[in-house]
Amino acid sequence: MNVIIRPPCENDAEAINEIRRQKGVIENILSLGSERITQTNSFISGAGPETHLYVAEVENKAVAMAGLSVDTRPRKRHVGTIGIMVSNKFQGIGIGTMLMEEILDLADKWLMLPRLELQVYADNEKAIGMYESLGFVREGVKKYASIKEGRYEDEVIMARYGPTIKKGSMGNER
Repeated sequence: MNVIIRPPCENDAEAINEIRRQKGVIENILSLGSERITQTNSFISGAGPETHLYVAEVENKAVAMAGLSVDTRPRKRHVGTIGIMVSNKFQGIGIGTMLMEEILDLADKWLMLPRLELQVYADNEKAIGMYESLGFVREGVKKYASIKEGRYEDEVIMARYGPTIKKGSMGNER
């Protein structure tokens, strides 16, 4: 299977909107089934310079998307937040890992972000395993963080500390 990783374009909005509403995806991201394509299109076209998006394309169609948002607050501009979603038909075959590796390369080699963070539902062990395989560690749990299928769900807070961190450079090693 030929997978192309690239920035999204407006033509991807329909495919991305479809993914965001799919069973097997919607349960693990913060979208709703009522999300309109105009909202997805606005998100893609309105992403500012601090938001970096990639899609995975298979057979001329976006099948996954990942994003990295760099915090713009002066004392937190070294932090990036990551989100990812993969079409249920393409989960478990490495596309998520490919997208994450592209995001990590951007964060490490081009943006030099020493801290990347994400939140994942506590019951999403497949995603947690992928994040851990890429160097993310569990930092804590947010209790009752979100609503998922009619109940409150906990989220695991995870972070990865990048290669730009040197001993003593973060000010918390004592």
